[in-house]
Amino acid sequence: MKSILILAVVVLFSTTISHAQIKNAKTETVKVYGDCGMCKTTIEKAASEKKISKAEWNEDTKMATIVYDSKKTSLDAVLKNIALAGYDNVKFLAPDETYNKLPGCCKYEREKKVTAKTDNSKMATNPDIHAGHDHNAMNKKADTAISPSGTQLQSVLENYFLVKDALVRSDGTTTSAKAITLLAALNAVKMESLKGDEHSVWMEMEKNLKFHAQHISENKDATHQREHFAHLSKGMYAMTKVAKSNETIYWQNCPMYNDGKGANWLSKESAIKNPYYGSMMLTCGKNVQTINEVSDMAF
Repeated sequence: MKSILILAVVVLFSTTISHAQIKNAKTETVKVYGDCGMCKTTIEKAASEKKISKAEWNEDTKMATIVYDSKKTSLDAVLKNIALAGYDNVKFLAPDETYNKLPGCCKYEREKKVTAKTDNSKMATNPDIHAGHDHNAMNKKADTAISPSGTQLQSVLENYFLVKDALVRSDGTTTSAKAITLLAALNAVKMESLKGDEHSVWMEMEKNLKFHAQHISENKDATHQREHFAHLSKGMYAMTKVAKSNETIYWQNCPMYNDGKGANWLSKESAIKNPYYGSMMLTCGKNVQTINEVSDMAF
């Protein structure tokens, strides 16, 4: 009896210490798919960020108890990281490529994904995995001009071009204003309306895109804005590659920027108008890739 009491005190003390390390702690228990001890290690590592979040996953029940700082992150953000590590959960599906790379013992049985039918009938799907995904919103009639994801991503791309054009003019004030609009377009994207590769790449790039768009919006110094624009462009390129544009887009390169390390940007024009140097070296650069309508996705 004495040993049981001691064990209970140790467990309680450990839990208290765990919560004490994370401020504004909020605890939630959700389903995360997996199979073995190796899965447990990977899931808990993906969910852990020092003093911000941590998780305890149960191999038998497939339930993860997640503790996180509610002012610095969210349950969705933690679950997204778990999905990116290869594990389907109550909110997010792991990218197929990541799941396929898991060791054999970790390849848990995935729920079947039912393809939307053209007659707008409801899809029979597991509510645990697809909670929060409005599949009916993805299953629009054939006469819809542009899909929901197409409208959102096209808006993001168009606002990116406005930021780029302002940097070509070396206009820090306008660049800041256009970046505010870009950030609003990014925040308006609803992940549940994205399909396939769009969904996977958005999960990977969302944080990066919003981070650099926000930094550009908060500063009117063109030099500082260009540093973040270089990173922003990499994320935009990744999104554009998996989404289908209704126009040709060029991936262009300035070899001189960043002490000769170079930097790229997207443009609707094949003619070079350098956003990293503006009028100083307006035509410095080259086209390195033409992105045409080669994807199955609707941009």
